[in-house]
Amino acid sequence: MASSRSRMTSSSLIFTFLVYLVLPSVCRSADSDQLQDFCVADLSSTVNVNGFPCKPASSVTSEDFFFDGLMKEGNTDNIFGSNVTSGNVLSFPGVNTLGISMNRVDIAPGGMNPPHIHPRSTESGVVIQGKVLVGFVTTGNVFYSKVLTVGQMFVIPRGLVHFQLNIGKEKALLVTAFNSQNPGVVTVSLNLFASRPSIPNSVLTKAFQVDDNVVNAIKSKLG
Repeated sequence: MASSRSRMTSSSLIFTFLVYLVLPSVCRSADSDQLQDFCVADLSSTVNVNGFPCKPASSVTSEDFFFDGLMKEGNTDNIFGSNVTSGNVLSFPGVNTLGISMNRVDIAPGGMNPPHIHPRSTESGVVIQGKVLVGFVTTGNVFYSKVLTVGQMFVIPRGLVHFQLNIGKEKALLVTAFNSQNPGVVTVSLNLFASRPSIPNSVLTKAFQVDDNVVNAIKSKLG
């Protein structure tokens, strides 16, 4: 009996050790590691999983691993004066399970990529053209920012509110990268004032300490 208890204790200790050994490596990645060379996303599949199933290997071609969507300048004729072209799994199925994606960000003079969050990824980026104010706010409400020019990089920790504002006299171009195939984006102003169905005015007036007229004016511009 004592021998049996001893074996169980040893097994428990070994199991606990393995959990502590493996857990940190799992937590380091935004997306889990792939288990094969590639898994080109089958976007037409009706199977609902956390991600996308793989296309059959027999259907994969060279074109699945190349993407020219970031070549074209985005249309910045909108209320924010910016355009984000995504190179994530939804537009570039070849990155499925690889834990990477990229965006092209075009910003007109005076325009901005408004405050937003990527809930599933850290972001890094480089300014290709223009002069841009890049900033983010921590969970402790500390604001970090810097004006960047061509060739300078930035990093935004995962899940923090951040923005890019073109303060130059010419259009700005940035290329950003993510450690997720599908980082997601929550644009703060649209999330709060243009949701469907709408967040009740009573919530927004209390949260922002303004009256109905202000809330309705913002909703009319963003909705």
